[in-house]
Amino acid sequence: VQLQASGGGLAQAGGSLRLSCAASGRTFRNYVMGWFRQPPGKEREFVAAIEWSGTSTYYSNSVKGRFTISKDNAKNTVYLQMNSLKPEDTAVYYCAAGRNALNVYHSIVDYLGQGTQVTVSS
Repeated sequence: VQLQASGGGLAQAGGSLRLSCAASGRTFRNYVMGWFRQPPGKEREFVAAIEWSGTSTYYSNSVKGRFTISKDNAKNTVYLQMNSLKPEDTAVYYCAAGRNALNVYHSIVDYLGQGTQVTVSS
């Protein structure tokens, strides 16, 4: 089972990046897919999550209105569109899968992918 995150890189403040998380090895039907980030020297924090049905999405207050989580079931891929980036968005971003939104929000996940670095310059 693999969650492969990609799309990180360097962006200027106010710019955009789109992260992708390709899931393989099993179906993630009925799982909640989420994104976390770990800023330099800080603990990992919740960013966003989406029900596999796509009917419900959840965001941290720090990214609400700027980031959008979405998914393509046919490609087994989850996306995180990040707009209006700020230097404080600089972090390693991870994708994950958990049994429900509350678990994912509290970092209780069944699968965690490797991270992708996002660096936002001022």
